[in-house]
Amino acid sequence: MKRLYPQTGLGQLCGLFGYTRQAYYKQHKREEEQAFEQAIVVDLVRSVRKNIPRIGGKKLHFLLQGKLIGHQIKLGRDGFFEVLRAHDLLVSRRRRRVQTTWSGHGLKKYPNLIEEMIPLNPNALWVSDITYIQVGGLWNYVIFITDAYSHKVVGYNVDDHMTAQFCEVALDQALSQWQERSKPLIHHSDRGLQYCSAVYTEKLLDADIQISMTQNGDPRENAIAERVNGIFKTDFAMDQHFENLEQAKSSIHNMVFHYNHTRPHLSCDRLTPEQAHQRDGPLRNLWKRTTVNEL
Repeated sequence: MKRLYPQTGLGQLCGLFGYTRQAYYKQHKREEEQAFEQAIVVDLVRSVRKNIPRIGGKKLHFLLQGKLIGHQIKLGRDGFFEVLRAHDLLVSRRRRRVQTTWSGHGLKKYPNLIEEMIPLNPNALWVSDITYIQVGGLWNYVIFITDAYSHKVVGYNVDDHMTAQFCEVALDQALSQWQERSKPLIHHSDRGLQYCSAVYTEKLLDADIQISMTQNGDPRENAIAERVNGIFKTDFAMDQHFENLEQAKSSIHNMVFHYNHTRPHLSCDRLTPEQAHQRDGPLRNLWKRTTVNEL
């Protein structure tokens, strides 16, 4: 089909509105940084409201001051309330509409493909989640990509920023160990900005990996990933305070090795994740499930 109108370049569009190309990219970068900061604020708010569901904005702002400073986020009370309002997190005196998930970034979200799925072989389902660690008094970040069949960590990364590129490092690790590619594979995560970004989703689609995401913000929708985070923080003391990022990376590298190769896993018939990753077919689950359909 022929174009009805001539194509206009970015430089021409910027000129029409009195902007330079550099100013356009600078503004675009700042908007992306603000979106990442808002994602962190929303996550912190929800972490408090898991235990105190109806806590108000003023108390939340007070309680979260230390964590906001740790994340190097400068946000006054008015700005904090604007974030809550933008994501429907204000406590209303009237009946409040149910907040299912954070969708403020406007990027494409994907449906949950694994509600009834029980993987019967390695590299059928990968689950991923991001968690926080304390490094030098500030919050840093860890992403794990875990094989849902063997519970092996197939990719991870540790850094002081939480961007799509941060997640891409872990994904590249996972892809590098994925040898047998004749069977379908699903990648499941929450609907966070990093997982919805073009950088991350295009890499998954280019590898013919189906994309699945949680729908309601319920931890049970990503139970294995949540469980892995808990194991690293309890059994491996990942909730300690690391002196610097280099120490954190070295320590967590050691933790991942012993998680995969040393620690027997009740969900995998007491095999280590590495041993289970070499198997095929159903594995005995010796850990009591909380729900019938939980993986």
